[in-house]
Amino acid sequence: MILEADVRPLLDRLKQAHPDAACALVHENPFQLLIATILSAQCTDARVNMVTPGLFAKYPDAAAMGAVSQQDLDSIIRSTGFYRNKSKSIRGASLRLTEAFGGDVPRTMDELLSLPGVARKTANVVLGVGYGIADGVVVDTHVVRLSRRLGLSRGKNPEEIEQDLMRIVPREEWIHLSHLLIFHGRRICIARKPKCDVCPVASLCPSASYFLAGKMPPWERGRGGVEKKPAAAKKGAGAKKRPAAKKRPPAKKRAAAKKRAPARPARRKAK
Repeated sequence: MILEADVRPLLDRLKQAHPDAACALVHENPFQLLIATILSAQCTDARVNMVTPGLFAKYPDAAAMGAVSQQDLDSIIRSTGFYRNKSKSIRGASLRLTEAFGGDVPRTMDELLSLPGVARKTANVVLGVGYGIADGVVVDTHVVRLSRRLGLSRGKNPEEIEQDLMRIVPREEWIHLSHLLIFHGRRICIARKPKCDVCPVASLCPSASYFLAGKMPPWERGRGGVEKKPAAAKKGAGAKKRPAAKKRPPAKKRAAAKKRAPARPARRKAK
């Protein structure tokens, strides 16, 4: 794994490659950022940015958003996916903000985590982007993938990966780090086929030599170092199982059964 002393060259190259790296969610204040981040789960930032202008025009603050009906909110955010759960989280968080914080978005991790639908990822986005407070590192799917490929972490879940990143990356880089990894993941280090031949950090990446050779890095394989086969690649995957053929009894048993069976009446010939 990369040590703290080795992170600086990696960060410098990523900054040169992605000078525009920043939060892609369009917002005007921490409340809008909070709602947009909730909507971004399992959805592209581009789609969220298409939905939020109309949403915030109708419901600009926590009081208005908390008072909207579930049905009305569902109809506005439907295209972001999982809209029913998101509606519940948005309405619940807005009501909590109104009742407990006077409508303002709090500035601490514990208070943000008390809001319905808010976990560490969302709280880190709000604190880092909304308030410039580096309390942790945003870990989304891109950050998970790149942290493992770049040797920054071997964590098995976002919580472990965040702790590893916080240990080896200087605190003043925590907020920008996630933006850099997200942009690099979208543009170069894509999930299925990373563009290692044009990657600016390939020489610092322990995974690049594997991908360039057409192989899978050991840390992207299944347990025990064996690469997992996709379900579709398994023999007979997706095919219906045929019922097992009945075994024919031995000849002696067939003969005995024939003797025990009652004789069939002879057929009468038609006149």
